Amino acid sequence: MIAGEAPGASVPGAPAPRAPRALVTGHGHFPQGIVSAVAQITGLGDQLVALSNIDLGRDEIEAAVRSALDAHGLSVVFTDLPGGSATLAVRRVMRDRPELTLVTGTNLATLIDFVFCDHGTPAADAARHAADKGRAALAVVTGG
Repeated sequence: MIAGEAPGASVPGAPAPRAPRALVTGHGHFPQGIVSAVAQITGLGDQLVALSNIDLGRDEIEAAVRSALDAHGLSVVFTDLPGGSATLAVRRVMRDRPELTLVTGTNLATLIDFVFCDHGTPAADAARHAADKGRAALAVVTGG
């Protein structure tokens, strides 16, 4: 930030902020942490909205997901655990929003691929591509 500027003001030469393209939700500080890592590595963290389920019950998580989707006009959600409370909340939202795309088991490689995808590509297609690439980045290494 330049001295005298309001927080969030643009810095000369910095890329213009982009509208968010996806919601990242899950347990604890996972959403904020992984979005922070994406921002640090790529500078494109503004494409993701983080939502934690800390201190939220079943109905509150669902309401928070709906609110975040509506506030940002999003149709893609990344979650941490396939059977976790955030994923279950998104699945309930999908009952009346079949256009939503849900990616579970999200990892850093997946989100980096997603934010680097061409903005001309629909967010749902970018999410599918990123999920495929993120799975391909997984590895099991054994010693001995």
